[in-house]
This record gives sequence, C-alpha cells and structure tokens, in this order.
Amino acid sequence: MKKFNIRKVLDGLTAASSSSSAAAASLQSGNRENDLIQETLQSEHFQLCKTVRHGFPYQPSSMAFDPVQKILAIGTQSGALRLFGRAGVECFCQHESGSAVIQLEFLVNEGALVSALADDSIHLWNLRQKLPAILHSLKFNRERITFCHLPFQSKWLYVGTERGNIHIVNVESFTLSGYVIMWNKAIELSSKTHPGPVVHISDNPMDEGKLLIGFECGIVVLWDLKSKKADYRYSYDEAIHSVAWHHEGKQFVCSHSDGTLTTWNIRAPAKPAQIITPHGKQPKDGKKPEPCKPILKVEYKTTRAGDPFMILCGGLSYDTVGRRPCLTVMHGKSTAVLEMDYPIVDFLTLCETPYPNDFQEPYAVVVLLEKDLVLIDLAQIGYPIFENPYPLSIHESPVTCCEYFADCPAEVIPALYSEGSRQKRQGFSKKEWPISGGNWGQGTLSFSEMIITGHADGSIKFWDASALMLQVLYKLKTAKVFEKPRSKEEKSSTEIVDEDPFAIQILSWCPESRVLCVAGVSAHVIVYRFSKQEVTTEVVQLLEVRMQCELNEVESPECGGEQASAVSTPGTSSSPQTSLPQSHPSSSSNNSSDGLRDNVPCLKVRSSPLKQSPGYQVELLIQLVWVSGEPPQQITSLTVNSAYGLVAFGSGNGLAVVDYLQKTLLVNVSNAELYGSTDPHHRQPHSPRKTRQPSAGLCDGNDASATPEERCKSPTSGSGSPCNSDEDSKQTFIDKAKISRKINMIADHKDDARDNSFSRSRSSSVASIDRESREVISSFYFCDWLSKKSETVAVPSLWVGTSLGSMLAIALTVPSTPEQRMQQPVGVSFCGPVVRLKGGILRMAQLDASGILLPHVYESWYEPNAPEEEREQPRRHRLTSPPSQENPDCQYAVVCSEKQAKVVALPSQNCVYEHNITETSFVLRADVVTMTTGVAIACFCANGHIMTLSLPSLRPLLDVNYLPLTDMRIARTFCFSNQGQALYLTSPTEIQRITYSQETYDNLQEMLGELFTPVETPEAPNRGFFKGLFGGGAQSLDREDLFGEVAAGKASRSLAQHIPGPGGMEGMKGAASGVVGELARARIALDERGQKLGELEERTAAMMASADSFSKHAHDIMLKCKDKKWYQL
Repeated sequence: MKKFNIRKVLDGLTAASSSSSAAAASLQSGNRENDLIQETLQSEHFQLCKTVRHGFPYQPSSMAFDPVQKILAIGTQSGALRLFGRAGVECFCQHESGSAVIQLEFLVNEGALVSALADDSIHLWNLRQKLPAILHSLKFNRERITFCHLPFQSKWLYVGTERGNIHIVNVESFTLSGYVIMWNKAIELSSKTHPGPVVHISDNPMDEGKLLIGFECGIVVLWDLKSKKADYRYSYDEAIHSVAWHHEGKQFVCSHSDGTLTTWNIRAPAKPAQIITPHGKQPKDGKKPEPCKPILKVEYKTTRAGDPFMILCGGLSYDTVGRRPCLTVMHGKSTAVLEMDYPIVDFLTLCETPYPNDFQEPYAVVVLLEKDLVLIDLAQIGYPIFENPYPLSIHESPVTCCEYFADCPAEVIPALYSEGSRQKRQGFSKKEWPISGGNWGQGTLSFSEMIITGHADGSIKFWDASALMLQVLYKLKTAKVFEKPRSKEEKSSTEIVDEDPFAIQILSWCPESRVLCVAGVSAHVIVYRFSKQEVTTEVVQLLEVRMQCELNEVESPECGGEQASAVSTPGTSSSPQTSLPQSHPSSSSNNSSDGLRDNVPCLKVRSSPLKQSPGYQVELLIQLVWVSGEPPQQITSLTVNSAYGLVAFGSGNGLAVVDYLQKTLLVNVSNAELYGSTDPHHRQPHSPRKTRQPSAGLCDGNDASATPEERCKSPTSGSGSPCNSDEDSKQTFIDKAKISRKINMIADHKDDARDNSFSRSRSSSVASIDRESREVISSFYFCDWLSKKSETVAVPSLWVGTSLGSMLAIALTVPSTPEQRMQQPVGVSFCGPVVRLKGGILRMAQLDASGILLPHVYESWYEPNAPEEEREQPRRHRLTSPPSQENPDCQYAVVCSEKQAKVVALPSQNCVYEHNITETSFVLRADVVTMTTGVAIACFCANGHIMTLSLPSLRPLLDVNYLPLTDMRIARTFCFSNQGQALYLTSPTEIQRITYSQETYDNLQEMLGELFTPVETPEAPNRGFFKGLFGGGAQSLDREDLFGEVAAGKASRSLAQHIPGPGGMEGMKGAASGVVGELARARIALDERGQKLGELEERTAAMMASADSFSKHAHDIMLKCKDKKWYQL
C-alpha cells in the first residue's frame, strides 16, 4: 500500500492556519469558556491511503487469463492493471511510467504476470501478495516491442520486435538470452523487402522445438530452435493480424486484412489448404469474394465430441455501414454473429485444459469491449451471456454527481436490495461466473456503507459499498416523470441544455426516512418517498416556482475580507419580515405581452398515468419557470428534511422553501431580501441580461467553436487538464470547477487565485473582477437552534450559506401534531446574518455544549401508502439542553467556507474559534464527519491537499498533499463520509475509494482479498500406448540447453536494461505485505512443503512395502529350492 508523506501537526498548534494575531486576540476571551471541552481526536488517529478502486477499467488495451487460478487481468492505455477474481475480489495496480499496456502474459498457476508496455518495457508482477508489486523490469533500448509469447510451464519469454527480430527473456532472472532469431535468417534469402514487425509467436503444440513466427507482411515461418533455421515458410498476399494452432500441431489458421481466413498444413507451404471469407459475398461466377474488413483476431479451439470452434472478431463486409461491432462464432456448419454495444478491444476463449496439445473443450468467451466486459456461454444454445457480478456499470450513463454515506441505518440496504432485485434483467446463462479465482478478505468493518450516483440520463443508482465491495442495489429513473421528445426536431424551445436535459445535478438523501430529493440541470427538483407498494399516479403533483432574473451590481463591504461582490434578484414575494411569503400562481400563458417566454417550465411533465413500482415513488415535482424571456438559473444547492417535511433549494437568483407534505411554496425570496435592512452589500440597479444563460452547470466546456467530441456532453467527459498557459482558459477552468461543485458563482467570473494550478496568489488586476461576482446560495442546513438568549427551547430553523461568505438563519414554526401539520401552514421568519467568512459557505453543522455533533433532525420511515391510522408516527426531534447561568451558550454552529472555518457559540453568536484553512488555494469540498473517537472537519482543497480539523477547537490534525493537481472530475465528485472514508471519480468509469482513518489503514491488509490460492495444475494429457510406443506424442524441449548462458552466451548489454524491483522477492514481500499476509503465505508454503513431504513419504512407504514383498518371495523360493538337485529345478 502506498503510504503518503503526512505532515502531522502537533495538537494545540495552529501555525499552519496563518491566522492573524489580531483575530487570535479577539478570540481569547471566547476560548476560556470552552477550555473544559475535552477533544479525543488526535493526529495519530489519521492516516491517508487508497483502499480500493471500483468500476470498469478506463480505456482498456489488453487482457489475459490464468486458466488454473481463474484470474482475469486487464491492462489500460494509462498503464493501469486491473485483476479480477470471484465477485468481490478485485485489485488495482499502476505502472509508474503510465505507458499503455500492449500485452499481458500469465505464468500459469505460478502467481505471476508479465506485462509489456508501449514504452518497450516488460515487467514481472508478483501476485502472491494482496497488493501485487513489480519484481523485475526490462527496458529495451534499440527495438520496439510488438508481441510476446510465454509457453505454458516455461520460464523463457519470446519477445518480438518492430524490426522483425525475436529475443528471449528468462522470466526468473529477467535477463536476455544470447539466442536471437534475426529476421533476415527467418525469411527467404532471396527476399529483398523487410517482412515488417512480428505480429505473432507461438510454439507447435506437439513440438516445443518448432516456433511459428508471423510477420505483418503476410509471411509465416516455422523455425527450428535446435538447428537455428527455418523449416518451412508460408506466404500470402495479405497482411496477417493473428495466427491460431490446431491442437494436434498439423494445421494453423491465419486471419488477414482482407477479411479472409487461410488454413495451412505445416508440411505444405506452397499454398493454403483452405481460404474462406466468413462475411464475404460469394459471387456466382466463381470469382474471388469481395474484400471485407480485417479480421483482427481468430482462435481455433477443438472439442472431443463435436466440431471445432472458430471464433473471430472483425471481417464484416464494407457495405455494412453503421453496423455494430460483432464477434463471429463458427461451429460446424453454423455461423453466429453476436453484436456488441461497443468496439471490441480483445477476446479470449476459456477452455477446460491449459495444455495446448490436448482437446481444448472451450466453454466461454471473454470479450473485452471499450466500455464493457462480456462473457459468452458457448455450451448453451443461442450463446447467452453470463450475468456480470462486478460493478462495471457505473458509467452506463456518465456520472454527474455522487454522495457517500457511511454508518447508515442497517435496514436501508436490505430494503433497497429487496426492491432492486426485481429490476434485474432475465435471459442470462444459468451457469456460475467462470472467473472464480482468489479468496475474500477475512477482515470487515463494523458499519455499513452506501454510495449514490446521479447520471446524465436522469437515472440514480444506489450501491452497497460495505466491506470494500460494491454491488448495485436499486436503480431509479427520474426521466419517467417527463415527456420525452421523439426526435431533436420535437425538442421544446424552452429547454436550457442542448444535451442530457434530465441529468442529475445535486442529491439530498435522508437515510432514516428514506426521503430522496434530486435537482436536475433543467431547473427542476423531484421529491421521492420509499414505498413497498405499487401505485399508479394519475397526475404527477407539480409545483411551479417563478424566480425573478434581474441582475444588480453590488459592492462588497471591506469587512467581508476577500469576498467578491454579489448580485441580487428582488423577488415578487412579500418582505422578508413577513411570516409567510406569497407563492406565485402558475400562469397558463406561455408568452408575455412583448412576445417573450414567460411562466413556462423547461421540461414538459408526463400527461399519462405513471405506474410506480415498489421502491422510490414521486411525491412532488418542482419546476422553475421562464421569466420574461429569461431561462431559470440552474439550482446550486439543495436539502430536504423529513421531520419538517420541507425542501429548500437555491440558485443565483435566490432561494425557495417548499412544503412537500402540503405541496405549497413557503418562501421565494431573492438574495437581497434575505438580509433585509442588514444587507452588507451596496447594490445598484443594472439592466437585465439579454443573453441566454449557458448550460454550464454540469459541463466542462461551452465553447461554441469546439467540436462535438471536444464539447462536454456530461460532467464525466474529459478530465480537463489544468496545465494550460492561456490565462483565459485558466480562468474558465476554475469557473467550471466552481460551478460543478454547486457552491459557487454561476458564470465566468472567479478570481485568479483559482487558476489552473489552484495555488497562485491573486493579482490586483483580477481583484476588480471580484466586484462583479454574483451571490449564489451555496449551502443549507436544517436544525433546531436557539436564536435568542431569552429562548429556552430550540426552534426549527434553516441555515443558509452564500457564495460571498454569509451565513443567515430563517426560523420556522412547524405545527406539532400530524393533524395540524397537514392543515396549518408552516410559519417563516427571517433572522438575518449570523456570521461572515471568507469565501463561499460549503458546510454547516451543529454541536452541543459538550462538543458532540448533533445529528440532523429526521422522521423515521413509514409506509406512505398505508392507511392513515397505520402511518401516523411520532416525529423525532432532538432535545437541546437549556442554557445555564454559568454558560448561556449551549450550542455551537460549525461553519466552513472555501477559505476558513469558524465555530460560533449560540445563542450569543460569539465566534469562539477561527481557522484560516488556506490562503493561496480554496476548498472544493468540506464535510463534518464522525470518527470512532470524535468529530472533525474534513476538507479537500483545489491544490490537492486533504486536511482534517478537530472540533470545536479547529486544531489541524492532518494535512496531506494527496494529488499534485486537481482535474474537473475529481473536483466535481470528491466527497467525505463518516468513519474516515472518502471517494471520488478518478476516471469516467471508475470510483476510487480512500481512507483517512488510522484504524481502517491498520485493518486494510485483512480486508483485502487474496488473488493467488494454492491449486494443483491439472495432469498432462495421456499420450496413449501407441503414441508412447511409436513416438507420436508431444515432443518436449530442454530450453535451458538452448537459451542458457552456457549454450547461447550473453546478450548485448546495450539492447536492454534490467531494472530490479525494490529489494527483490523477499524485500518486496516484506515491504508490501502485513503480518497477516506474511503468515498466510508461510502457511501456504508449509502446506505445499507438507504436501510434497507427504507424497514422498507415501512413495517411500510403497517402495519399502515392495522391497519387503520381494524379500519375502525370494526367501520362500530359496527355502523351496534349497534341498533340490539342479536337475530337479
């Protein structure tokens, strides 16, 4: 496990915070009353490391399979290596160079793997440890590697090069042999042209001394290793892509670039024994079929009781334009063409035996696609596919947001799995998943974990992430609520995004009540409730909200520190001082008097009845409507509270609070109206926008000149490299990062402190841009709090955080009984600002008087479709201790922004602790997390640092430079969870989980699965009596006599450079494995040694018994013949 260099800060020191002395002096008086709070979290409780990676390998390039260990390896274009065993046994490795993996070769049943990279290096991986590591590397200097071949049960690796030569590597020592097959000796001496790169190497299944070499130009050579010369040469006009042997070693098949397959008898090199074009049209006049696309790979597998299988990819006719990629299975007279969803990268046929000289008995085909992994069952009619147990469907639709929940209620996961199991597809193969190697880890975690992902097509997936595994539980399709246009021409002119109008932007989930609230890019919010009963909704409950779109220039006061200016949108609701603002009635007119769109939503709601299966069902749909020709702003923050029955969401125009129980709008105010008379910003009228708001909320780029491939269609396309010299593109990159976290300004207006390096200081020229920023609602928090010193009972409230660092409060009056709650309106009153911070507010939380995190207020789940008398459940509210005379403050508000964190005592609203998190960068994600021994703030900064701060004193406990640069995807998807867990989307198809808990780090070795398990290699095929008598069986070869240093000499030192692994085998084991792994390996070694000793003992005992028997018989014969004469014998 890679251990990061962690700068642990001594407890009590705040030197890293760079807090000013004046601020520290102002807090001294406030700190005295909090000295009694004992903090249990210390720096030794934190350790950062990667744990596991889930999802489909991004941009796969190669694949290999160990037929004895049943392990699959996949290499990628970025140098990553993913290993898969049985469900739940996965492993991720990375080559340091980052070059593409062009080929993988297992040392079958040896617990080792050879990888060949595009930078002309080969590496030996040790798989006999939980975290595989490189033992040896060999870097070729003068030749480019094109193909590798490692025969079964051999230690000599054949390496073909671009020059047409073949070198031989000893995989035990990773040294080159002096034996080299030169291209000019392999081809005809009369040939005047170079044969091209080596595209295939394999030994004859029946004679290890014969090597088949395929050159790109179409020449195939059967090379005799002992005599060092070519036995036969086979020539064809078309280029070769692959070669496959018949198991008897008398025939082989070549696939060519014109879509043909040629079959050759090894002793008849003059012409092919057969030429076929599987997908070519056969002319009636006997002419040559029309050329087809190249057959990229062919495999020839035999069966004992039937016709052989010939499996190939490619070779389709050129007139099949638009046809999906296909895998062709030819079995006897039948030809099956299996269409794939994505282009085929590689495929492998899984066979019953690892021996190439026996009947192969194929039973499945592993097909590696660009974005999927498919296993086809060859033994069943119709070739059904196996049900994939790995979580490889994360990217089924691009991920647009994700949330991580650790330590969630135990009953939630079974409930979701129960309903999600009904959504599974049918028609899979009935056999077990054939990739079944490895063993699960022995350790586990005491808490359950869940991941929720939102996708570009409007779908939401719930995943069980417990015990370092990942399994999909339930899938929800939010697009069912809307009418879908049949074509692009039918798209509504009111849509504000060109692609993916249903994409999920923000998720808010209450695990206890199972209430789910989602916000989409088309300015809509949907509230879902979980039910175990099926219902049919005749009309979807709809609430339209009108937010004004006037822009105003503002000037931020000096006391706000580095805050940018804000923009307010005065709403048409009543004054903030009123208890219940009036909602805007929905107008049926689509256009205002001047012809502009008005009062129309972006998406059309479904008009037909909606059948809702058990699971998540729509409770309420909220849509923001166009106002005077202006589209609604995208939603930047969202939260739901089940105890109050309220949903709050905000944008650049203001905020709205909706009662989803009564289906009414409670609050709809602009940002300026939130402050009332205490508005710290000087706002000046400004003309309304005349341009349409770009749909940048979830996109990485909106450049009109970009090609469709360059333009972002979803948040996951492209990582957006931050290394750009152009200043404008730097600024745009940061703007998009800020937008994608939904906590920030809406358009291109952020300061230079957020440039592409995320760490440079701001310049005075950019400071002027700050004053034209817009204020956006960036975060919410529902809680019970004491707003006044005179209050003795905490009242429901909503805390509001803005992008300019203001935290404001709204008091709520929620009816106490269920009957009153459904009949009486919820009262609202505005309390104004509570505290101001530098940078936008990211997270708010609440502590009690002893510094313990107060859990959010919630209502336990009940069946919403049950009869009224059965579903009345008491609402659960937190009890808050009343203030005492010694300490009138009995609560603490924790507020974290992009720049700093503060702890404010309530109800006095005195700031008791303050910490400047960063000066040169900014925080992308902050969460208040619960650890085993306490509570902390976890922060992820744009400069790649991960930090934790203690609560309530804000002492730095952890500061790790985890990522050198932050790309868009990580900035958008990074999230922390309780118990020291975190994750982010490391590629469009993969989720990387990390831990910052020392406890999890210590137990990680036990929780990880074992890839290698001791398995006996199957017995070699029986040669039979006559083959043994007449020598017709497989011919073995002592390669050591040919390739060893004694016979072949040493290779040129300049040809390749040997790079040993860190410390060799023993050093690697000691460095990379824990005590548990070492003991397990020692136990395995003892078992193997004991097994061998047992076999030796049995053989010795059998020999002794045979000797005793022979001695007895000899003694009997001696006694019998002792007294007889010689002629009587």
